[in-house]
Amino acid sequence: MRCVIAPGDRGACRTRLNEGGTLTTLLYGLTSSACVDPIEKKPLYHFYPGTRILSMGTRGCNFHCPGCQNWEISHDEPDKFGENLEKLDPKESAHLARRLGCEGIGWTYNDPTIWIEHTLEAMIEAKKLGVYSAYMTNGYATPEHMELIGPYLSAWRVDIKGFSKESYKKISGLARWEPVLEMTKLALHKYGMHVECVTNVTPTINDAEEIAHGIARWIRSELGEFTPWHVTRFHPYLDLSHLSSTPIRTLERFREIGMEEGLKYVYMGNVPGHPGEDTYCHGCGECVIRRRGFAVAKALLRDGRCPKCGTAIPGRFQREIAGTTGERTRVALS
Repeated sequence: MRCVIAPGDRGACRTRLNEGGTLTTLLYGLTSSACVDPIEKKPLYHFYPGTRILSMGTRGCNFHCPGCQNWEISHDEPDKFGENLEKLDPKESAHLARRLGCEGIGWTYNDPTIWIEHTLEAMIEAKKLGVYSAYMTNGYATPEHMELIGPYLSAWRVDIKGFSKESYKKISGLARWEPVLEMTKLALHKYGMHVECVTNVTPTINDAEEIAHGIARWIRSELGEFTPWHVTRFHPYLDLSHLSSTPIRTLERFREIGMEEGLKYVYMGNVPGHPGEDTYCHGCGECVIRRRGFAVAKALLRDGRCPKCGTAIPGRFQREIAGTTGERTRVALS
């Protein structure tokens, strides 16, 4: 973000090269992986549930999270670019989504903000085709970035990893976390994107109750009481392998805090079968979408409304929600 790059060098994300005063992207038209996923896997619960999305990623990242589960691509070394990457024209990717029967296209696995030259072209084409688009992002963008993607991107699923310089530094490697909040407000209020927030609750790093209160209070005051907040279970990985998985009770307490702070839709993630995965009408408490992991097991919404009391459930819904298997399908590009 606003890197000052010396001639012959690369920025913090290692994806752009200063060649004689001209920045050259090393990622355009290249992907490390492409899969057909249920939208619930992102996780996006109030954004066309039951639909499928073509998910894609590339290499590198602007964060260096010590517990990243996609570290093989996000922590990539500069001399590894070009290895294990497949060519994929940005505009063609939108057409590929349609051919595969997907209602949407999204960028995930590593942060899509570092891939803007590619993702921007793809989302413009997707909008022409009537295909929704989504960023699964750490939110570390700039106002100029948001101005480019704002007219075209449909959903902004953002990680809010902590609520202090200390927690952000520990979990992402960066202490300046305020831009994440500012860009998320822009996504919702200026550009009308659908917004959902995720916090991966990591023991000893961001699992304190004051952090839960801070995040929930901010979402309620700045994004609104109907903004979904997903509190997900951490599992030990990479440099955080010495930690334990998040206790279920900790997640339940985070969910309770979110609701105490006035949020209507707080979800637990990575706990298959827990009732905290399901959607309950904020009007009467009826379960209107039941999930099992990333699958929609049962959906009772009628035109986006609770069948019991008629309350409109906030979000974007198709007329009928199909049940899903929750399975991912890898896409071969060559």
